[in-house]
Amino acid sequence: MRDIDTSVVGVRRVRMERIDAQAAPSWTPGTHIDLELPNGLVRHYSLCGDLDETEFLEIAVLLEDESRGGSSYMHNALRVGDELRITGMRNHFNFDADIERAVLIAGGIGITPLLSMIAALSERGVPWSLHYAGRSRDRMAYLQELTERYGERVVTYISSEGPRLDLADMAASAGGGTVFYACGPDRMLVDVEAIVGPVASDRLRVERFRPREEAGATVNAAFTVELAESGVEVEVPSDRSILDVVREAGVDVPSSCEEGTCGTCETTVLEGDPDHRDSVLSELEREMGDCMMICVSRSCGRKIVLDL
Repeated sequence: MRDIDTSVVGVRRVRMERIDAQAAPSWTPGTHIDLELPNGLVRHYSLCGDLDETEFLEIAVLLEDESRGGSSYMHNALRVGDELRITGMRNHFNFDADIERAVLIAGGIGITPLLSMIAALSERGVPWSLHYAGRSRDRMAYLQELTERYGERVVTYISSEGPRLDLADMAASAGGGTVFYACGPDRMLVDVEAIVGPVASDRLRVERFRPREEAGATVNAAFTVELAESGVEVEVPSDRSILDVVREAGVDVPSSCEEGTCGTCETTVLEGDPDHRDSVLSELEREMGDCMMICVSRSCGRKIVLDL
């Protein structure tokens, strides 16, 4: 790995090159990777480099105030030349460049998955605007590059300078065919879903870095999971996850965050009604009920059948 542009406070941009000097794997706008750190932790980061660049993959890591070990390692222990292992690449942001127009909403480090979307939209000539909010200019990653390259299409909202993002006005003036993409802190995304959602529920795409706070109390009742490949049935107690129980039964299911934000443990549902508690699936995907994140989600009924 190697550093680039260390001028933004609290954000470390890192480029990773393959040790065998081969081309980096291809990816699509909105993709994030599971990164295995030398200290044993696995963290997921959005790719934010150039889609056409084959020599490296780029990520930007925010130093969290209450780091659980991932961002602090990336900022304070990781050295140029260290080896990192990518254990997965996935995309749950549902990006589509074949649209009429797009509005992108970023809060802080939430800019990272939107960068490649902006490039793809620009390449296809799709009208777009970016609304980028942050505490101060020196803490907003990629701000200088964006404003220099795209000018007035980048609208900034700097807390230290006064103007605030008016979501209601933005949604009302966007137009009926506009697709919205949003990523940032949960408090911002809650507002986006509450204000933009009613206007464009089927045209709103959101990605979270933290689990969403579910409204109201949830009841954790025990239920049965049938593993379709083997026909084995296991009981999931009220205080354990499906992921823990099926692993105990000998099924190797990949996972990363185990908080319902990365999508690594996504599993196909063959029968039953999932109780979705993740922060990945859209409302439409939740309603369809044909997949679930088994690290946090449960069953609404007494039994659910999974393709495991």
